[in-house]
Amino acid sequence: MMIRKFKFILPLFFVFSLLTSFQTKVNNDPKDKVLLTILKHVLVQGHYEPQQIDDAFSIKVYDEFLERLDPSKRYFLQSDIDEFSAFRTKIDDQINNEDLSFFFLVYNRFMQRTDESKIYYKEILANKFNFEAKETLELDPEKLPYPKTKNDLANIWNKQLKYNALTRLYDKIDDEDDKYKADSTYVKKPIDSLEIEVREATLTSMNDLYERIDELTYSDWFSTYVNCITEAFDPHTSYFDPNVKKQFDESMAGKLEGIGARLQKKNDYTRIDELISGGPAWKSGELEVGDIILKVAQGNQEPLDIVGMRLDHAIEFIKGKKGTEVRLTVKKIDGTIKVVSIIRDIVELEETFVKSSIIKKDGRTFGVINLPKFYIDFDEKNFRNSTTDMAQEIERLKKENVEGILLDLRNNGGGSLQTAIEISGLFINKGPIVQVKYRDAKPDIKNDNDPKIQWSGPLVVLVNELSASASEIFAAAMQDYHRAVIIGGKQTFGKGTVQSVLDLNKYHNLKEDLGGLKITIQKFYRINGGSTQMEGVHSDIMLPSRYSYMEIGERDMKNALKFDKVPAANYAIWNNYENYDLAINNSKKRIENNKYFKLIDENAKWLKSSQDESLVYLNYEVYKNDLENRKNESLKYKELGEYTSNLTYTSPFYEMPLVEADKDLAEKREAWHTNLKKDIYVEEALNVLSELKIKPQVQLVKN
Repeated sequence: MMIRKFKFILPLFFVFSLLTSFQTKVNNDPKDKVLLTILKHVLVQGHYEPQQIDDAFSIKVYDEFLERLDPSKRYFLQSDIDEFSAFRTKIDDQINNEDLSFFFLVYNRFMQRTDESKIYYKEILANKFNFEAKETLELDPEKLPYPKTKNDLANIWNKQLKYNALTRLYDKIDDEDDKYKADSTYVKKPIDSLEIEVREATLTSMNDLYERIDELTYSDWFSTYVNCITEAFDPHTSYFDPNVKKQFDESMAGKLEGIGARLQKKNDYTRIDELISGGPAWKSGELEVGDIILKVAQGNQEPLDIVGMRLDHAIEFIKGKKGTEVRLTVKKIDGTIKVVSIIRDIVELEETFVKSSIIKKDGRTFGVINLPKFYIDFDEKNFRNSTTDMAQEIERLKKENVEGILLDLRNNGGGSLQTAIEISGLFINKGPIVQVKYRDAKPDIKNDNDPKIQWSGPLVVLVNELSASASEIFAAAMQDYHRAVIIGGKQTFGKGTVQSVLDLNKYHNLKEDLGGLKITIQKFYRINGGSTQMEGVHSDIMLPSRYSYMEIGERDMKNALKFDKVPAANYAIWNNYENYDLAINNSKKRIENNKYFKLIDENAKWLKSSQDESLVYLNYEVYKNDLENRKNESLKYKELGEYTSNLTYTSPFYEMPLVEADKDLAEKREAWHTNLKKDIYVEEALNVLSELKIKPQVQLVKN
């Protein structure tokens, strides 16, 4: 439906002329040139904010392609970069002229350098490492130059492999100590034997890595280049080659078995970008956004190092059949290393649905509703959707005479725009909720047209830095109407764009499959005129969190579209609170004087400083001491994990018989209620909720 609004067409006669013109050129596959040309025209004519294909665009593509191929600067020499740099401002001309000479130069040189690197790692791992030498390794490639000579390159490889072996050695020595503690008759292996074992394990890991690299085809590398072009438009616009497009279609149509996490590539590392509600990783409680996965083991097998591995290959090792175990060696956001065991499973749909709890606070009754996503399923005949579930949950809470509702949207990554609009309508009379804009078009104001108000009492919405997309639309509407107090992190994620997936085979008459393009076609705007893009929603009451100082949102992504404004919609503020501003100010004073929030802020600053430290030690004793120091420093914040409130949480009346009849559900609810009791953010949100007072009569004030 969105695609019909695109104001561009690529006629078959145009593509035919491209094909015939390509036949006169040599060395390159005509299909690749057709793909590039189609993408250029689709992107320029269909993207919400098309880029000029100019020198500045060329530099972005150039830098990104080299970073994708060699993120740790362990393949290319400075002489290679000097040679490549002649094309730094010419890629735009090559795109316009169907010229792939830059790609082929870099691709062929990369193939040469990766072949040469096979010799480096095998020779290095054939010799004993000296873990007593005082050496360091810089992990941030931006702080490193490209190596000038092959000797410099070999030295980089030596340090990186030594670091890999060192982390394994630390784990093995730790295991030996544990065995001795469990059995005093156990004879610990000598360091020299362990050193040999870790080199052998590292060699196996590297052989596996290069086996995967060798499996990559020319098409895989060309797709990498093409994505450097598409993502120069914005980070959510990407090319799917035929195989990836097939996987995408399958993931949209069915359930994927695995750990239930969305992963992202960060330099050489695989980072957790999102935990899927109801998934095994989410349920384990041991992983969080920002953690880096270093190694993957299948059950009790030897772990495989995935540092430097392509993301799609790393995912292949992490995902797997339901019921199987995967052990992840993870670098936590505080710098500590932890092995996390997860039993793979299918995401439990029930955990993505609305659920509520009754809270007793100072003799008064309140309700908390958790909404993990804005869900809807058009494929099911009697589909559940978050709107009807939310309305039903509100009615159930009203029967229990709750005085206010806390809606928890933390970690809610979004979902259906339609349900976000409809759920907003449950709390207001009627009126505009969001503005949706196509390129070169006036904003389309999306309204709630139902005058019914499901809940007219006090409302507080709890968000964090991972509340995104539809969550931000809802929170923004509630804030603009002054219908709810928004409490949480400094700002939400900031994704205010909409993507659509196009089948590129509609735009050519080749017999070959060209794949698809996920392209940004729309932008969201609040009813006050501001975009949710980049800025997200700034909380009325800002709470410090672990993510306060980290690069976690849309604003930290390369080439993200900017914040802008459109004219405000015509809406009337919900002016039915007696003490809206007072309740907010009282909360700010409590937070300022709360020792736990002060400690959370200190912890967040420490986490940021730990994350910024990119120099690691290659001397075993220094490395060990550094890890132990980090563990000891983290103990300063142990008090945060021990915090508990004096509030009481129970299931609503309707759920009591279900809990009694279903042991699994009972355990889930008990765990949720325990976590709520220990949740200082929920406690402060409830403090605000308990203070909010409704006026005796509704009075609407024009915006």
